[in-house]
Amino acid sequence: MSRRGTGEEKMEKSDPISRNRLVNMLVNCILKHGKNHWLITIKKIQQKTETNPRDVLHQAIRGVTPDIAVKARPVGGSTHQVPISIGSTQGKAHAIRWLLGASRKRPGRNMAFKFFSELVDAAKGSGDAIRKKEETHRMAEANRAFAYFR
Repeated sequence: MSRRGTGEEKMEKSDPISRNRLVNMLVNCILKHGKNHWLITIKKIQQKTETNPRDVLHQAIRGVTPDIAVKARPVGGSTHQVPISIGSTQGKAHAIRWLLGASRKRPGRNMAFKFFSELVDAAKGSGDAIRKKEETHRMAEANRAFAYFR
């Protein structure tokens, strides 16, 4: 048994402008070299979709967040993909990472436009980030027989 005790779970701080934890997670993942000036283009979401941009963001993250993931575990001489359930915070981190990866792969003008397009597609239920979630769930379902290796 460990003498150090258990670690505390980190709580993500809320964004000072929007007062939202999810927006703060998103900003921290997007920032590269401190350049977040294109995040102001979230106002484009409100102009194009005529809805609250925070609602579109929450809907997109909720649609992309996975419930289950696979993890490689060496068993004997081979490595099995073992399905594991993941928590909400880790699932949101996966969703943000997938949204950013899908938006970087998109053809387009600049990152702000590509990210805006991917967010709107994810909120509608399409796009590469949604495809990545479905692929992960399919892989976990196919490897369900190895779940006892957890």
